[in-house]
Amino acid sequence: MNTIKNHIQLVGKIEQDPEITPLENGKVVAQFSIAVEDTYKDLNGKNRLETHWHSIVAWGKLALIIEKHAIVEERIAIEGKLAKRSYKTEDGEKRYYVEIIARGILFLGSKNGK
Repeated sequence: MNTIKNHIQLVGKIEQDPEITPLENGKVVAQFSIAVEDTYKDLNGKNRLETHWHSIVAWGKLALIIEKHAIVEERIAIEGKLAKRSYKTEDGEKRYYVEIIARGILFLGSKNGK
């Protein structure tokens, strides 16, 4: 059970070109978001579609693969872990957000087969 303490798998659609940032220490980081669709039945029994947005961060070789192969609107499977980050606003207020640190990816193509 130790290996699944902080583990997430998502399949979604790339919604923007990844932002690739080379760092001074020679490492590379890729940041992008994916949209994950979920369906459920509401109280009236109607099917509803809900979209959840997730921020993804990839480091090193994985970031370079994303830079080379990621295409907007392409479906992608992400395997990784959740990370909670914080920052301070200009007013000094502390804000939190959650992102997914990618450990593995699988490009699945687009829904229309392109």
